[in-house]
Amino acid sequence: MMLADALSRLDYRPAEFRPGHVWLAGAGPGDPGCLTLEVLSAIASADCIVYDALVSEAVLSIAGKAELHFAGKRGGKPSTDQEDITRRLIELARAGKRVLRLKGGDPFIFGRGGEEALALVQAGIPFRILPGLTSGFAGLARAGFPATMRGINKAVILATGHAAGTEEDTDWAALARTGQPIVIYMGLKNLPLIAEALMAGGLGPSTPAAVIEQATTANQRVLVANLGTIVDEASAAAIAAPALIVIGGIVAMRELLQGSA
Repeated sequence: MMLADALSRLDYRPAEFRPGHVWLAGAGPGDPGCLTLEVLSAIASADCIVYDALVSEAVLSIAGKAELHFAGKRGGKPSTDQEDITRRLIELARAGKRVLRLKGGDPFIFGRGGEEALALVQAGIPFRILPGLTSGFAGLARAGFPATMRGINKAVILATGHAAGTEEDTDWAALARTGQPIVIYMGLKNLPLIAEALMAGGLGPSTPAAVIEQATTANQRVLVANLGTIVDEASAAAIAAPALIVIGGIVAMRELLQGSA
């Protein structure tokens, strides 16, 4: 009741979700408590929801009678082709549906939201962007890691690790030389390559490192180690995707913050 009372006093009026429109929305890192009001309203009013594998059942349960279209993309597992996803969005919109494209995290942070928005522009489909909490920040905070800390860092690097070892790989040595914390999405499978490249780039084996599995959810697990041991420790603990990797001095703050609780 307290929440309902607070919402009734909030001066918030959702935008009209019109038929034939597509809204590209971020569902946050998993916990429905991380949904924005705007995205919550969109889920409740959509005719159909095209959702990713990282969108939790708890979030989807809000959808009511909306048609649910799974469009999962997970590394190493059968995934829906990106062209098929954009084609479906366009077809549903042209059929007069209120189409919600629901992604884990934020649609514009390693979520291919830009690609889908461009395809909608080219097809003449009206759309809106509804930001979401990205796991790179919300997941860190929920696990007890401050993304920034005076005296430790002046920047945070968000990187994707899925292309490690390929021609499209990130220049990990360049990132290592910045001395700033690195938060890596989709990098668990390639963690051995990434850790080796970061150490070759100048980061010492004792650099604090952590892996956050299923951030913000009831199944969250946090493994804290260092760059030299993180690969073996993550393997021994059977850490599985989806997982965030955090490298840098901010990792060491978690123990201090827990001690003050």
